[in-house]
Order: sequence, then C-alpha cells, then structure tokens
Amino acid sequence: MAKQVRVVRMSVEQPLWRALSGYRVLTMLYAIGLFASAYDEFDRPVIAIAFYVVLFVWTLATLPRVQSAVACTKRFLAVDLAIALTGIVLTPLAADDHHISSGGPTLPSIWTAGSVLAYAIKGGWRWAAFASTPVAAANLIERGSPARDTVHNVVLVWVASIAIGYVVEVARASERTLARALEIEATTRERERLARDIHDGVLQVLAMVQRRGAVLGGEAGELGRMAGEQEIALRTLVSGALVPVSRVSLDAAEGAVVRAVEVEVEEPDDGPVDLRGLLAPYAAAKVSFAEPGAPVPLPAPAAKELAAAVGAALDNVRRHAGEDARAWILVEDEPREVVVTVRDDGPGIPEGRLAQAEGEGRLGVALSIRGRLRDLGGSAELVSIPGQGTEVELKVPKARGKAGTR
Repeated sequence: MAKQVRVVRMSVEQPLWRALSGYRVLTMLYAIGLFASAYDEFDRPVIAIAFYVVLFVWTLATLPRVQSAVACTKRFLAVDLAIALTGIVLTPLAADDHHISSGGPTLPSIWTAGSVLAYAIKGGWRWAAFASTPVAAANLIERGSPARDTVHNVVLVWVASIAIGYVVEVARASERTLARALEIEATTRERERLARDIHDGVLQVLAMVQRRGAVLGGEAGELGRMAGEQEIALRTLVSGALVPVSRVSLDAAEGAVVRAVEVEVEEPDDGPVDLRGLLAPYAAAKVSFAEPGAPVPLPAPAAKELAAAVGAALDNVRRHAGEDARAWILVEDEPREVVVTVRDDGPGIPEGRLAQAEGEGRLGVALSIRGRLRDLGGSAELVSIPGQGTEVELKVPKARGKAGTR
C-alpha cells in the first residue's frame, strides 16, 4: 500500500499575467507607430526618440517581470509607473502646441494602462486606485486644463483598473473556497474508505468479543465490556474525523493549492477477473449461491470491492437476522451492468432503523455497502419488509467499473 500526494493548482489569475505581457508589447509598438505617423507634429523629436528607445528596451527586458505576482515586485511596479508618468510629462516638451491642443496622444499613449493594470493584478482594486491617481494628475498637467477628452480617458483608466483589481480579488477568494471544497471531498472519500476497512475488520472483531464476553461472564465479561467501549470510541472517531485546513500557495499567482493524499493498493493484476470466483467462497450450508453459466468479468479492483460489499451484507444477515437465517446470492450479468442480489429470510429491518444506526456511528450499510458502490459508479438499494426478510441489490456499471477505483 503506497501513499501518493497529488497537488492540484488552480489559478484564473495566471492568464491575466500572460495577457498583460502581450498587451505591453503591442501597445509599445502602437505608441511608436503613432509617433512615426505624426512625426511632423513634434518640435523636438529627439526627446521623443530617446523616450521610445528607453520604452522599447524596458518593455522587452522586463517581460519576465510580468509573468507572475512574485516576479512583479513593488520596486518594478514603481519604476514602470515612473517611466509611464515621465513619458506623459515629456509630451509637451517634444510635441508642438497643435498636438497638445487637439488632444493628441501622449508619448506612451495606451502603454500607460499596462502599468496601472499590473498594479491591479498584483494587489487588487486598492493598488489600482493608487496607481491611477498619479496617471490622472500627469495627464492633466500634460494637457494644461481638464479638457473633456482628457477627463474621459482618465476616468476610463481609473474605472477599468479598479474593476479588474476587484475581479482579481474575487477570483482569489473563489479559488480558496474551491480548494477547500475539493480537499474536504478528497478527505471525506479517504475517510470513508478507511471506515469501510475498519468496519469490515476491527469493529466486527470487537463486536464479536463483546457478545461472547457477555455470554461467558467473569473475566471474559469484563473483556467484552472493554471491547464494547472501544468499539463505541472507534465508531465515533471514524464517523467524526476532522478535516485538515486547506493549503494556499505562497505565490498568489499560482492560485490555491489542493493536496489530496491518495492510497494506492498495488494489485498484481488489474485485468478483468471472474466475479463468480470471488463470490463462490461465500456459499455455505445456509447461504445459496446462484451464478450465470458464463464468466462475469469485471476489473480486479471493482470485482474485489463488489465482493467486499456482498460480504458486508452477509455479515449484517448473521448479526441481525440470527444464526438460523438463510441467505441467497444471485449474480446477473446484464449487457451494461452487473447486478448482485443478497436476500435473506430474517425478520427484516424496522422502518427508520438504518437512519438511527447511521446516527449512532454504525456505518455498515452506509459505508461498507453504499459507499463502496458509489465509488464504483454504481448503486445499492435495500428493501426490507418487517417479517419478510431483507433484500440488497448491488449494481455496478461495466463501463465505469474501473473508473471509480483508486
């Protein structure tokens, strides 16, 4: 039996960083193209050319910095925003008055939005609002007056960056919630698997010791009493095990992390086996076994789980129907599923008894039978009429017989 830790990373944030990288490159080329197309509007083109050289080198050299939240440090963000603000302020020095008064683009143009969006993705809407404020001030300084188009552009960058920052924060919270839910599910399934094994082994032995000790009396009776106490304690532990706290990645860009510990049972052969060979040993003087004339192939793990569920049903017959009760096992090989029916002629189960037993921590039917069939993608139906016995019908689909195993 080997344990395997499966780490699942979930991040809706990482695609935003990749998109930001492409956005910075494209807007840098766009800003240079705008300058080339309006070259005649610049009185001092040398200033603009010097800025675009810096912008070109900086954008390409810092592409690795906008790949994740860890790489995108506060120092990088500050320098990046400073370059954008410098380009805006230098625009009146490089361009003529007509370019400024007509609302021509600043030197960095829409590249500036990339700097603000980096703040939004890194730190959320508060960081976005912080970065948008100096950009708004620089645009007003560049224009000289709060013109309509300038105010429109400032408000657009402000609202868009804050909205994206808020969406990033919501996405991070959702990832943590999803990671918690997935880990609870994985832990619950593992706990149920352990509970089935414990029920089929330890709890059955403790219950037998308790019954035999009560019959023998004396020191054996005391031993039986202690076994009964341990049975109750173990049932409580199995049914109420705690779920560990979900892990969260130290790198926010990598999203939430789910670590599910899976127990793998090494099987000598995972090929199909004949279910009849696993159920035949259950036949006895008071247990009749009816099987098809042809083999009933199932994947080895699924066949063993189904056989264990049949064994659990027969244990319930011996424990609750009495030693004199008879049982019948019927195997049916349908085209799409295998159906195994376990029927007895005992007194039946009173209405509401199963729900009461599950509430008391007696999980034989809930885990050893229904839990096993649910993991196999099948179902377990129990029909009991007081005074007329009990019938348990177990169904396992052939197509999913192996998918539900670990």
